[in-house]
Amino acid sequence: MRSVLQVFAKAPVPGTVKTRLVPPLDAESAAALHRALVERTLQTAASARPGIVHTIELWCAPDTTHPFFDQCAQRFAVTLRQQCGADLGARMRHALADALAHGNRPVLVGTDCPGLNAAGLAEAFHALRPGGADVVLLPTEDGGYALIGAARIDDLMFDGIAWGSDSVHAQTAAGISALGWTLHGMATGWDVDRPQDLERLRALEPRFFGTRAA
Repeated sequence: MRSVLQVFAKAPVPGTVKTRLVPPLDAESAAALHRALVERTLQTAASARPGIVHTIELWCAPDTTHPFFDQCAQRFAVTLRQQCGADLGARMRHALADALAHGNRPVLVGTDCPGLNAAGLAEAFHALRPGGADVVLLPTEDGGYALIGAARIDDLMFDGIAWGSDSVHAQTAAGISALGWTLHGMATGWDVDRPQDLERLRALEPRFFGTRAA
């Protein structure tokens, strides 16, 4: 059983990423920040290889053709995959199911949680060891989650979820409970989604804030 880390990311096209940060950022700066967050996540993933993570997959949206994704593949030695599904839940379910179908142990992350580190990844994969939890979630302060790992999946984990709302984690956890499955909850993290998150990010990663993202 191999540990597969699945990173979900959109192409850094201005006007399509980090739109809730515009303003105070302009569209170009928001896209630049998105690129930096993706690269940070992949660097964290790479630092967990090979002891924690065997394979890193970058699941791309809308497809794998943007040059940024090729750069990531070369720089971080990741496999490019295309997200498939009508909504976020369908896309995550597809990715997790793909890994599980091959007998692998998947953990799926976004790129907006700068506090996620190699120790967090190790905790998630350890929680999914044989005989461990069925699902692991890293909840975020805004009511969502930044990481989901699964030893098995079911439609209740993804269907009927109000994606983008402050009840995503609660609804997902309720579905897991209804299945009678075990859930490992990690310590609550935070996402870079709102203007007030920028100062918090600046304190953690001042290198992200150059002339365009200042």
